[in-house]
Amino acid sequence: LTDKPLRQVLAQPNTSGRLVKWFVELGEYDVKFEARPVIKSQVLADFVGDNTLTKCMEEEERGLWRLSVDGSSCISGSGAGFMLTSLDGWTLEYAQRFGFKAMNNEAE
Repeated sequence: LTDKPLRQVLAQPNTSGRLVKWFVELGEYDVKFEARPVIKSQVLADFVGDNTLTKCMEEEERGLWRLSVDGSSCISGSGAGFMLTSLDGWTLEYAQRFGFKAMNNEAE
C-alpha cells in the first residue's frame, strides 16, 4: 500500500519518457496500486468517546501532596528547586541544574 507517485506511473504511462520506462520495468512484476485505507474522523471521535472515563475521580485526602517549585538563573547557570510535601509532613526536596541557557525574565 502506498500513496506515492507509483499510482500516477501506472495510471498514465504516456506522461513522459521516464514514466513510460518505469511503467515497462514495473509491468513485468505485476505491480498493482491499492489506495491506503483512510481513517474517518468519526471513527476517532467514537473511539475517544467510548474510552473516556465518565465519572469524576474523587481525590483522597491522604494521597494529596503539595508541589512547590522555585527557579533561578545567574551568570554561572540556571536551575530549579522542587519540594514535595505530604499532609503527614513528609518532605522530598530536589535541586536540578540545567545544562542549557535559561532565564527567569518572562519579558525576554
